[in-house]
Amino acid sequence: MFYEIIILSIALLVFIVIVYPTVWVYIASFKSNETLFSNEHSDYTIDNYIELFESGFGLYILNSFYICLISVVITIFVSVIAAYIFSRKKFKFKMFYFGSIMLGQTFPWIILVTPMFILFAKLGFLNNHLSMIFCYVSVSLPFSIYLLVGYLESVPRELDEAALIDGCPQFQIIWKIIFPIMIPGIIVTAAYSFLLMWSEYLFALAFLTKTNLKTMPLELYAFFGEHTTQWGQVMAASALTTIPTLLLFLPLQKFISEGLTTGSVKN
Repeated sequence: MFYEIIILSIALLVFIVIVYPTVWVYIASFKSNETLFSNEHSDYTIDNYIELFESGFGLYILNSFYICLISVVITIFVSVIAAYIFSRKKFKFKMFYFGSIMLGQTFPWIILVTPMFILFAKLGFLNNHLSMIFCYVSVSLPFSIYLLVGYLESVPRELDEAALIDGCPQFQIIWKIIFPIMIPGIIVTAAYSFLLMWSEYLFALAFLTKTNLKTMPLELYAFFGEHTTQWGQVMAASALTTIPTLLLFLPLQKFISEGLTTGSVKN
């Protein structure tokens, strides 16, 4: 009975803090500004979504999507190779290099914005999506490498040795043997990285000032005016931002659970 009360309390807390507000945002996105915060019955409409896309919000979604997609692909490619090297190879100062990379995970993003802004300003990289991709990959790599190293530690080394004996090149060992086995861990890493980048605001605020280059979180904040707030469009935009989260988490929940469980255990 005691354990049931604890689980029920946790479920209730999650519902109040996460589920209910999310459902409310979806419902509110189909209401007009006049009836948005009232309890009166009102007809539902898609006008908020129409106005949202007429304002050009679709461009910002595409900007966010392709920046995140390219960043995730690069992050996964680099993380798989780095994790394989740290897990399978022996070299001088190995733990020092690994610790140095993991140290990057301890710094909050906000302290990185100013020095990176100065660097990119000198290099002429402001108002450039390449600067965003570089930042996203850099801040995602430490955790991604850590997770995949932990996952690889659970994979028998005999597989690598058998492939080497058969004359398989190193790259083919990674691509044809290690990569397929690491799919659950890679899915977790990709999902984590994508969701981290998808909702990122600070780097976008610092590096992107041209309207056609802005990302979705940056434009979402623009709906909050100094004197007025376009609440209908805010709700519609907020609802759209949650779709990738649902599409990633719900279908891939099994792989995410498996990847996190295996990746957290090291031999």
